[in-house]
Amino acid sequence: MKDAMEQVASRDAGSAAEFDIRQYVRLDQMPHFLCPGCGHGIALRALLWAIHDLGLDKDKLAVVSGIGCSGRLSAYVDANSFHTTHGRPLAFATGLALARPDLHVIVITGDGDSLAIGGNHLIHACRRNLNMTCMMLNNEVYGMTGGQVSPTTSAGRLTTTTPAGNSEPVFDACALAAGAGATFVGREVTMQIVALRNLLRDAITHDGFSFVEVMSDCTEIFGRKNDLGSSPEMILSQKSAMRPFAYRNTVDEPFRPNTMPTGVLARHERAEYGAAYREMCARRQDKGAK
Repeated sequence: MKDAMEQVASRDAGSAAEFDIRQYVRLDQMPHFLCPGCGHGIALRALLWAIHDLGLDKDKLAVVSGIGCSGRLSAYVDANSFHTTHGRPLAFATGLALARPDLHVIVITGDGDSLAIGGNHLIHACRRNLNMTCMMLNNEVYGMTGGQVSPTTSAGRLTTTTPAGNSEPVFDACALAAGAGATFVGREVTMQIVALRNLLRDAITHDGFSFVEVMSDCTEIFGRKNDLGSSPEMILSQKSAMRPFAYRNTVDEPFRPNTMPTGVLARHERAEYGAAYREMCARRQDKGAK
């Protein structure tokens, strides 16, 4: 980890302008399918920027995703990519990280994909502390599959399955990840792309399971139904809600009316599951040989 961060410092000092996103995406997959103003594209750029800063070999990079708007992003990354079933990217990634500890495994998932149908997989990925990074894009809705309510939909918001407004409390994904044992937990908004890039760099270089929640926006499916304005208006009000100390009086009604913290929320060290498992297997082999 120390060597990786020293390399980042060196790149920041003299070559920040060298990042060209076209070096990291499959140009033959363009134009992308994302709606105009979707925050997921900003999040993908921040992730690829972090990968560039760390100097990761694309042949040693594996990107796993599930189903949904977030799930489609793996197809655009020029690396080893795996588009899996709904709610299961962490399960597939667990097997991949155990079988190929030489790879940098990154999971891109959404709030519905990882907290609803995939919630159990997220809990146990955090508990095991296998060396991988999970980037959860939270736009508060099932955008691709019909605009249904998700575990993170704000109270009172309209969706296709809550026509009178959502009456369920919001699921705090970062609190869940920390409580389940993730050794690195962070949150950021898409408007803060440099801060998001920095947070993802820290997450990728962390030895163990890292979870980063990215507060994104869905302009077409969620924003229109709730009269939240255009994408710039949505992310501005989102920042106002999440960083009231810096941006308090810019909007009349915050996108998500609370003060959820951003940045690194939890970080500690404990045994990484893959290394501990391989060490146990080696001990058993040695005992059998004797």
